[in-house]
Amino acid sequence: MPRPRHAVVLAMAALAIVATRPLAPPAAAQAPRPFTLDDILSYPFPDVLTTAPAGNLVAWTFNERGQRNIYVAAAPDFTPRRLTSYLRDDGQELTSLSFSSDGTRLVYVRGGAHSSNWPAEGNLAPDPAGDPAQPKVQVWSIAVAGGSPALPGDGDFPAVAPRTNMVAFERDRRIWVAPIDGSKPAEQYFFARGTSQAPTWSPDGSTLAFVSNRDDHSFIALYVPGQPIRYLAPSTSRDSSPAWSRDGKELAWVRQPGRGGTPRSSLVQAPSPWAIWVAPVDPASPGRRTAARQAWKSGTALVDSPVRTAGAMPLQWAADDRLVFMSYQDGWPHAYSLQHPGEGSTPVRLTTGTFMVEHASLTPDGRTLVYAANTGADTDDIDRRHVFAVPVAGGAATTLTSGRGMEWSPVVTSDGTQGGYLSSTAQRSPLPAVTPLGGGAVRLLAQDRVPSQVPVAQLVTPEAVVYKAPDGVEVHGQLFRTALGSAKRPALIYVHGGPTRQMLLGWHYMDYYANDYATNQFLAQRGFIVLSVNYRLGIGYGHAFHFPDGGGARGASEYQDVLAGARWLQARGDVDGSRLGIWGGSYGG
Repeated sequence: MPRPRHAVVLAMAALAIVATRPLAPPAAAQAPRPFTLDDILSYPFPDVLTTAPAGNLVAWTFNERGQRNIYVAAAPDFTPRRLTSYLRDDGQELTSLSFSSDGTRLVYVRGGAHSSNWPAEGNLAPDPAGDPAQPKVQVWSIAVAGGSPALPGDGDFPAVAPRTNMVAFERDRRIWVAPIDGSKPAEQYFFARGTSQAPTWSPDGSTLAFVSNRDDHSFIALYVPGQPIRYLAPSTSRDSSPAWSRDGKELAWVRQPGRGGTPRSSLVQAPSPWAIWVAPVDPASPGRRTAARQAWKSGTALVDSPVRTAGAMPLQWAADDRLVFMSYQDGWPHAYSLQHPGEGSTPVRLTTGTFMVEHASLTPDGRTLVYAANTGADTDDIDRRHVFAVPVAGGAATTLTSGRGMEWSPVVTSDGTQGGYLSSTAQRSPLPAVTPLGGGAVRLLAQDRVPSQVPVAQLVTPEAVVYKAPDGVEVHGQLFRTALGSAKRPALIYVHGGPTRQMLLGWHYMDYYANDYATNQFLAQRGFIVLSVNYRLGIGYGHAFHFPDGGGARGASEYQDVLAGARWLQARGDVDGSRLGIWGGSYGG
């Protein structure tokens, strides 16, 4: 396909020139002092929001100019308090944040590169500073009341055992355990062939479910100290995502076909059928063999494949013996519940409409699903996120947040009265927030942690735009531009990574893309008109857009959307069509 006339490719290296040479505004314009990249990138970023099973606590991780720490806030005033004291910008992530069952300790992982597209070389922690002491991936815990962190052991992906104050975690492809306070050295919990991963405790902490990975197939297994390992309905399938029922009497998991068989063409999108299996587990004798059953099975079309988005909801048990899961089967990622899951059970669709469900969690009583979705009263909400609640038995959804801002990662406090979430606007970078579920004022947390140099008042509100690609596909984008008079300006196309991502009308919910949003604001302030393109292969606009014919390696049909964006810009009266550039990251680079 021919490229637009006079198009110029702007290399990323050229952005350094942009940073030092802003475009001069018309003489009549009285522009404020231009902000720098350092100014706008000094915002703090919250992540991994969670709540305690007791004590009405919320906790989150905060990245403040590279210093990553854990904060907590308790009802009723929810005053933020920093728990950890990691005061170096050393590149070590904080992930897997979870509370003990009594809410008195927090467990977390420090180190690793969990947000990367592939594991670090040799599964090592990042070392951006060239520290001669090798960084490690380690499981830590800290008392909510304060004090020094304790080290249960080197490892990753911890699971806190209810009642027993033990923590299980992955290390060297095995499951290890240690006291949550690090009072004894960690030890390998058991031996099992293959790779042992995804430890998941029963509600009483007596039994550990895990995935026994054998490369082209995998099993769901149970371990009770002193008893042989029990494999549930072993087959040549790939079993994953174990989830205990709330009473601990059943275990559910996801089953997919094993790898192998006839080679498939890379030019054809192959469906990935899957099923939900359930097995009873006798609490008095977890090792006793009982019959497993297929509770639900997807169709065999491409649209029946598992949901793969940034905030896909895991399989989880709700009240009244209901399993809640996500499916793309009606063309959009929606939530479903399956009561008394058994052969032939019919799921109830909990959410309906032309929108995507993301970042969902259950209320403590298990009767309500709280979720984020790109929908609302404003048609432009398709490029935002708001929070809603719906009964897991089915019924009308309730809107918990709305407006021109965005809210995601909802959680609910242990008493079921307060909803927490992360929140941003076009100008304000993400912050934690809480609000009464029954209605009331929103309380933003940690506003004082935003440095004064972040140029909130100078940021533009992106405009929602829609244009068509040459084959008729509608493409959504966000247009960044300042009011600098009538002179025509150069323009830039921004192409996000992923590509299973969606750029939004405000600060993004992923750290990487929050940086890109900030950079687009910086470029707009420097005089460019910037079009952020949500090209096909991305999420947020339905299955046909997410999995297009001829997309990616099958023909790069998504490039039509990028090229059409350049031509759309060239046709604008405020754009100098001879000066177009393009920038992006990862897939967009």
